[in-house]
Amino acid sequence: MGRVLVSGATGTVGRHAVALLREAGAEVVALSRSTGDLRDPGSLPLDGVTAALLVWPFATAEGARAVVAALAGRRVVYLSSAARRGHEREIERLIEESAVEWTFLRPHAFAANALRWARQVRAGAVRGAYGAAAMPPVHERDLAAVAVRALLDEGHHGLAHHLTGPETISQADQVRIVSEVTGIPARWVEVPLEEARAGLAAEGWPAEAVAEVLAAQAALVSEPVPVTSTVEEVTGAPATPFHTWVAEHADAFRVPYAVGRMRAARIHAFGDASVIRLDEVPVPRPGPGEVLVEVAATAFNPSEIGLRAGLLPEVFQATLPHTLGWDVSGTVVETGQDVTGLAPGDRVFGMTSGAAAEYAIAPASALVSAPRSIPLADAAAVPVAGLTAWQAVHEHARVAPGQRVLVNGAGGGVGLFAVQFAKLASAHVTATASPRSADAVRRLGADAVVDYTAEPLPRDMDVLLNLVGLPGDTARDLAGLAGTTVSVATPIEGGTHFVARDDPGQLARIAALIDEGRLLVEVAETHPLSELPRVHRRAEAGRTRGKITLRA
Repeated sequence: MGRVLVSGATGTVGRHAVALLREAGAEVVALSRSTGDLRDPGSLPLDGVTAALLVWPFATAEGARAVVAALAGRRVVYLSSAARRGHEREIERLIEESAVEWTFLRPHAFAANALRWARQVRAGAVRGAYGAAAMPPVHERDLAAVAVRALLDEGHHGLAHHLTGPETISQADQVRIVSEVTGIPARWVEVPLEEARAGLAAEGWPAEAVAEVLAAQAALVSEPVPVTSTVEEVTGAPATPFHTWVAEHADAFRVPYAVGRMRAARIHAFGDASVIRLDEVPVPRPGPGEVLVEVAATAFNPSEIGLRAGLLPEVFQATLPHTLGWDVSGTVVETGQDVTGLAPGDRVFGMTSGAAAEYAIAPASALVSAPRSIPLADAAAVPVAGLTAWQAVHEHARVAPGQRVLVNGAGGGVGLFAVQFAKLASAHVTATASPRSADAVRRLGADAVVDYTAEPLPRDMDVLLNLVGLPGDTARDLAGLAGTTVSVATPIEGGTHFVARDDPGQLARIAALIDEGRLLVEVAETHPLSELPRVHRRAEAGRTRGKITLRA
């Protein structure tokens, strides 16, 4: 028995193959980043290797020819797939041409694919478009066991083994089994195709992959994958049931909520952006009237710079250490006593203190159902900015049809909503914006755009909505520019200055406008929570625009 090379030795299938080969007494060369690189065939440790398990981790066949050539003259077992994507077909062809002996493994659905739902399972609901799509998920250990027999035994040359688990299970039933085995209350929630597509895109899936996955799921509704007996025929042991796989991986669904730790962006002192730290802290538990939300995203608001710096303590109340973040979108995972109307699995958004974390506590009364037509993470861009704009336009300025409204600072997070609300009120909207924000402002409905860096502001307006901080001279110049002046930043003489209040009723009306397609939510940038200090620094340097969200 010669040496056996296993690529992807630390991966889902590779680590099981290494263990099973060693149990069988084989000498294993476990290929990892420290021992060799498939992108550099010359680095492969092939001395004495007579057989290889090839797990190709790339989405194209680029570079595969040189690797397959390096394996020439050896027995090769290649982990392909039943889908036989273009790059997989090409690699199979290359192996057929050069390997002394070859075997292809063509698994259908991996049981391990269920882990992509872990976050949603912890939140209580897995949302998708094809809950009836049925498949026989196969345990990765069974794949490895078949690979080991093909590597060590005779009789597999020229075969393509189609591998499945022992039972065909719909996606909805997979979620049910996960819930039953782990004890986490979770359910499948059927959603429209567009919402499912947006959800996958929000998780970072490329557009072509989203289309491919959804098309495959649609096909599986009417034509489920048939079960094969290949695992038992090759290994002598029956294929592992899905519920057994779930039991073995239960902790992967429970963590981090079950272990009670989370990350939170906190300040322990007031100061510059360097005081923001990403701490690991206990997951809070909801009290009476409260819910625990697994945070999809929060959003950056310029006013948080003042809180972080310790300015205006009468406005920005903060007891140290303090978790940043006011906007929240996410999924309810636990409810406290006396909570009605919300349940685990509900997708919500709203305002609460301490949202810049993986989990956040919020009063149940402060949250409303998140818009269904946009990714849940994008909904975090709405609460503070949307409510501020709504109250400026409708409560304080009382914008009426035909009025001439000047939105000063239209390119910011509040401004992009204010332009739209004023247009929905049938006003004629002039917006100030820098050249980099002008296109976005026009796209959202502004009738005219003034480049404040090069043009004077018009002075024949009915309403001025000021959304930016102003030096004293500029604030004085704006006094009297319009019949009604409302400022959410620097006070202007003769005008109304206000700080937005939380109003879930208004937020629900805003969500309805979004789902009706009458209000657009534009997210300029999205970053991981760890980037919050850098976002603060860029904002203070004037190098941000629009609304910025941060994923937990």
